[in-house]
Amino acid sequence: MSRLDEVPYYARRADRLDAPLYNLWRRARLHLRLPIRIPLPEQAGVVMIVEARALICANARQNDLPILAWVEFEDRHRTALHTPVPCKLNYYHFAASRYRARALTAMAEELERRLRAG
Repeated sequence: MSRLDEVPYYARRADRLDAPLYNLWRRARLHLRLPIRIPLPEQAGVVMIVEARALICANARQNDLPILAWVEFEDRHRTALHTPVPCKLNYYHFAASRYRARALTAMAEELERRLRAG
């Protein structure tokens, strides 16, 4: 998270994380050691960094310079496990949106694998 404070974002949008993905991240925070670095398939040098308070897609070849970051999750008064969780999505690169779906998919697959492995 401290790295995110050092780099200004290009744009910020309201977003939301679907409930199954948020719940998976929540389980990972409880059962796995964080941060977790997940390389994106077919995207050399791009990693998804899973932290306790943020999900960061970063360029590992540039000292983990952020590309995208999901931050400020509004889960404090969440009353249902099936509803999406609002958050902010910070864009740090003009073409960052091309990584969004791949980063979330890679993260979901790797977190599921690690949680199953115990």
